[in-house]
Amino acid sequence: MSTSRDSRRGAGMLLKPLATNALTGAILALAASAASADITYGAPIQIGDGNARTYIVTNGDVPIELGLAVDQAFLEALPADGDPGGMVMPDGRSTFEYVLEMPPGNGTPFQHVTLDWNPSGHEPDGVYDHPHLDVHFYVVSNDERLAIHPADPDFAGKGGRLPDPAFMPTGYVDPGIPPVPMMGLHLVDPASPELHPHSPATFTHTFLYGSWDGRMIFLEPMVTTDFLQMRQEVLQVIPVAEQYDPPGYYPGAYGIRWDDAAEEYRIALTDLYWR
Repeated sequence: MSTSRDSRRGAGMLLKPLATNALTGAILALAASAASADITYGAPIQIGDGNARTYIVTNGDVPIELGLAVDQAFLEALPADGDPGGMVMPDGRSTFEYVLEMPPGNGTPFQHVTLDWNPSGHEPDGVYDHPHLDVHFYVVSNDERLAIHPADPDFAGKGGRLPDPAFMPTGYVDPGIPPVPMMGLHLVDPASPELHPHSPATFTHTFLYGSWDGRMIFLEPMVTTDFLQMRQEVLQVIPVAEQYDPPGYYPGAYGIRWDDAAEEYRIALTDLYWR
């Protein structure tokens, strides 16, 4: 595994204009701790001359941010709808999946990350049908994820079996969309701007949770490539659950930003606390 350790203290821990006023004291404390933070990368994947890689930011031995970093060359080399290597969805659109290993010693419950590139978006039409990245942070192994398959005779039952309410993030619901093979059931927050019936907004970024067979198995920031390339900074509080399985460091927010020093876009789970 090829890894690197960035000696720039707090690289990428920029908290400029924030996307919400509902920030907790913990997130503000994150900014104060940036001076003593280190960043470690996982093994990169390549498209053309571009790279994508996971990373973990720690303060001492404590993880404070876990994310995916992609450079401009990677975004410019992403395949088009219908190109080889993609999976054709039932609606005829392509999606391209890239599996990334975690950084060494990441200290969180997350076992791997998938980066899903949707050049023509995906369902539901009129909401998420924009070119975008889905970044799934899984608390199950890659083998367990791949076993989420319609060949399982209990596929529908496992998909419809929601976690106990204590493990459900506040406000998140099953939108009635069938589970996705090799992913699971996607849960949404009806208060998300792009879903709100009284103030519809064009999708730029959002956050989903995912479950399978009664357990939360992934957390998922989504962001359009157009929004990424605007290089705006977002730090958005997310609803959390009362309990987690397994317990560990989980986020209270997600962030999207361009790191000028590292020349990377970063899509991150942040405000990590033991939950």
